[in-house]
Amino acid sequence: MAGSQVSMHGQWSSRWVFIMAATGSAVGLGNIWRFPYVTGENGGGAFVLIYLLCVVSVGIPIMIAEVLLGRRGRQSPINTMRDLAKAEGRGPQWRLVGWLGVSAGFLILSFYSVVAGWSVAYIFQVAGGVFSGATAETSAQHFDELTGSAPRLLMWHSVFMVLVIGVVARGVQGGLERAVKWLMPALFILLVAMVAYAMVTGDFSSALNYLFKPDFDKISGETVLAALGQAFFSLSLGMGSIIVYGAYLSKETSIVQTTFIIGAVDTLVALLAGLVIFPIVFAYGLEPGSGPGLVFVSLTIAFGQMPGGQIFGSLFFTLLTVAAWTSAISLLEPVTAWLIEQFNWSRLKASMLAGFGAWLLGIGSLLSFNLWQDMKLYGKDFFGWTEFLGATVMLPLGGLFIAIFAGWRMAKRSTAEELATNAWVYTAWRVLVRFAAPVGVIAIFLNAIGVINGAS
Repeated sequence: MAGSQVSMHGQWSSRWVFIMAATGSAVGLGNIWRFPYVTGENGGGAFVLIYLLCVVSVGIPIMIAEVLLGRRGRQSPINTMRDLAKAEGRGPQWRLVGWLGVSAGFLILSFYSVVAGWSVAYIFQVAGGVFSGATAETSAQHFDELTGSAPRLLMWHSVFMVLVIGVVARGVQGGLERAVKWLMPALFILLVAMVAYAMVTGDFSSALNYLFKPDFDKISGETVLAALGQAFFSLSLGMGSIIVYGAYLSKETSIVQTTFIIGAVDTLVALLAGLVIFPIVFAYGLEPGSGPGLVFVSLTIAFGQMPGGQIFGSLFFTLLTVAAWTSAISLLEPVTAWLIEQFNWSRLKASMLAGFGAWLLGIGSLLSFNLWQDMKLYGKDFFGWTEFLGATVMLPLGGLFIAIFAGWRMAKRSTAEELATNAWVYTAWRVLVRFAAPVGVIAIFLNAIGVINGAS
């Protein structure tokens, strides 16, 4: 079955718009917030090298598969998997893969919006001079005051979700496309400006050595697993976003070439984020492997001491917010598309209902930092369980089943027709998506749930 030429939801006006949209989906807190501190925790340059290999061998093959499925099905992930399974003579249970991705994206959006709300709040706090002359103690205290206030978190969570709904409600070309045309160039301009600032005010040479001079003595099984996990999560795989964005891609666009560009740009953003953060970290004697607090606690100390720190600190958190916004849009789109297809609702009604549901669920996550912080089940609070189920369990499983379906259950003729590339490129993709990608994703999953390395 060849997919129809255009999705009922619309179509990207050009290949570059799709690249910006898919890159916006991939580029998020995972690149600008998570990548630097994971790199710091895993030895710098050696981790970066393995990460790049994982992107090529696991991340890009699965992304190609997701775009392929989306363009061939031309619908939401749920209905795409249902119809493609039927066309390939497979059982109806494969539609559950679509459900898995859409549900994972919905769960992730609920807590992602809460964390993104922190970034929005910090734009105004840093710009207002709250962190001028801050010490480690006062910076941590400011963060604790923010997360400890349920009303404040609710306000910023609500502001961010309204921004996301506002884009998705306007449709593919009027909303998603128009947003990425503005937001992605703005993100790159902010990134380049921040890199230039870090070059002038930070220890740039130490950052370059740290990021790009591999220390192979630090490579271990843990390093490889961390790189695999970062490659998978940073490309926005397994959550339905890339499938639904692929549904809006024109038939003439090369999936393979376009996906490699997206992977390259996504990686470039992560590395540039490192060149923003690490010069400041080294210049001010901060700890590069200090975990999630690296951005919200450690960097604010430096911004409070640096020349022009208020301006560039607020720009940094604006950058973080824009990256989160483009990702969150792609998380809301799959469930919105499904509601429109299933109930024939208007886009406004579907996006508002889906967004309200994610917002409502997110309240449980924000309360985990304050009023519900003592309410735990098997050691995890509401936020912890939502993150665990969405990001740790459902995403890898979704990616695994997508690789299996595209590599093993779809006819070779179908995938070759959709990719329309030369024989050796197609063969390389098919080998990777059938063997390397599933093994890699299984390793990510087992490590995340604690089977590997004996974690609890």
